[in-house]
Amino acid sequence: MPEHLTVVEHPLVQHKLTLMRDADTPTGLFRQLLREISTLLAYEVTRDLPVTTRRVHTPLESMDAPVLDGRKLALVSILRAGNGLLDGMLDLMPSARVGFVGLYRDEETLEPVQYYCKLPEALPERRVIVVDPMLATGNSSAAAIALVKGAGAVDIRFLCLLAAPEGVRRMADAHPDVPVVTAAVDERLNEMGYIVPGLGDAGDRMYGTR
Repeated sequence: MPEHLTVVEHPLVQHKLTLMRDADTPTGLFRQLLREISTLLAYEVTRDLPVTTRRVHTPLESMDAPVLDGRKLALVSILRAGNGLLDGMLDLMPSARVGFVGLYRDEETLEPVQYYCKLPEALPERRVIVVDPMLATGNSSAAAIALVKGAGAVDIRFLCLLAAPEGVRRMADAHPDVPVVTAAVDERLNEMGYIVPGLGDAGDRMYGTR
């Protein structure tokens, strides 16, 4: 396994992922599962956040207890499917700052086309977590991270639900300094650039579109 890649093999994560893969899982349940699994994945992608201590008074005595250190996290969603992961992460980190990168994939070239970018301030001082359910070709993800770096971010993580080997390699080549956290690395991409066996188009399954 590449050094920059972490696959979260927790039983709850894998169980929920299997339910999401099932073509018979309805839209509402798919969204609910994605929100739940994103909260679980958030524990892994934030496990090395910096902490300091603060003096608190319990009902029994005073103590120095751990608290997060530094600026609030920044979460950056790659539209539109990234919002499914974003919602669950905000349940866990409601004070995080949020940004959005709008990219769509040209179906002929499989290259990303940017149509929107709005990022939080002070990115050089924040841990930035970029989220998108699928790391397929890796082109859109690499482009989004390039935009985040262009805004000054230096401490970046990428979180996805599923990855293809091709996408993992693309990210390692383009951004070897950015750790990738995912629930699974599937077999391959098909000729249309979709992850196989995968779970279909995450955005379509989230929103009931085609």
